[in-house]
Amino acid sequence: MKHIDDAAGVVALRHTRCNVVTASIDRLDFHNPAFIGNLLSLKASLNLVGTTSMEVGVRVETEDLKTGEIRHTASAYLTFVAMDENFRPRQVPPLVLETDEDRRRNRQARARRRVRLAEKTHETSCRTAPDTCRPSQE
Repeated sequence: MKHIDDAAGVVALRHTRCNVVTASIDRLDFHNPAFIGNLLSLKASLNLVGTTSMEVGVRVETEDLKTGEIRHTASAYLTFVAMDENFRPRQVPPLVLETDEDRRRNRQARARRRVRLAEKTHETSCRTAPDTCRPSQE
């Protein structure tokens, strides 16, 4: 998980050229095990940019160095916030979508963001009025 956070942080820092902090890990799915002696490869991409935050997706693959077999090991989506010199959120540069793959990842990230915001609203309402809180209808 540390490697995932580090790879995503590099992408966020490269995009903003300023300090960034991990705000959340939206999802972390493990698909296959990684064994001692496997080579880990992490591929991270900037999927969505808001005003001060951004979503970075990370795909982890393992390679069995003896057989050459490559397996999808894990995937995660992390949200980072850009920080100014006073440790306050700062505006980030816009995301330029150049390829169909970029546009696909951006569409999916916008859908995840809508779900995150709905969950956050639901959690807030449950804290402020716990007697009327009902399970989310996702």
